[in-house]
Amino acid sequence: MITFKIDEIVPCLKEISSGEIYETEIIQIRRKSYLSKFNSSSGWFINWSRFSKDTEVYALVLKGTMDIQGLIALQYDAEACAVYVLWACTAPHNNIWQYNTQRFTGVGGHLLAIASDLSVKHGYEGFIYGEAMDEELYNYYCKEFGAMPLPALNNPFRFMLSDNATKRLREVYTYEWTDEVI
Repeated sequence: MITFKIDEIVPCLKEISSGEIYETEIIQIRRKSYLSKFNSSSGWFINWSRFSKDTEVYALVLKGTMDIQGLIALQYDAEACAVYVLWACTAPHNNIWQYNTQRFTGVGGHLLAIASDLSVKHGYEGFIYGEAMDEELYNYYCKEFGAMPLPALNNPFRFMLSDNATKRLREVYTYEWTDEVI
């Protein structure tokens, strides 16, 4: 489930209070014991350790830190030739929707750029799909990014972003992939 709008398209994260730009890195998280601290009790909507072994979880962090700004859970769907975004959300301190607080802009766009980047790396040309949290968010992605409806029996708010829509995100957002795996 995708739980955010892309608030600002900026190459790195921008701190709202100062306007300062922060570089980012991507870290893959594999250890369920580490992921278990990111759950609904700590403001992360779901228990991030619940995903199956074929799901990859990535953290968007401030460069050189373990200061997590957002998480994304992905699966590779060879049949659809796309990356499936199972879940993507900003850290509680960046979640204006639920907590009325936001330290950085650009987190959501970064997360979808990561999914698109991995789609390209797996030969899916940048195509990604997932479910919007609600109808308003679904309509936002359709209007602002040309998302294609992919209604499913269990979720009427499923959509796909094409290579053209995600190319824009890949071209703007910058981050470094780390070799570090937690």
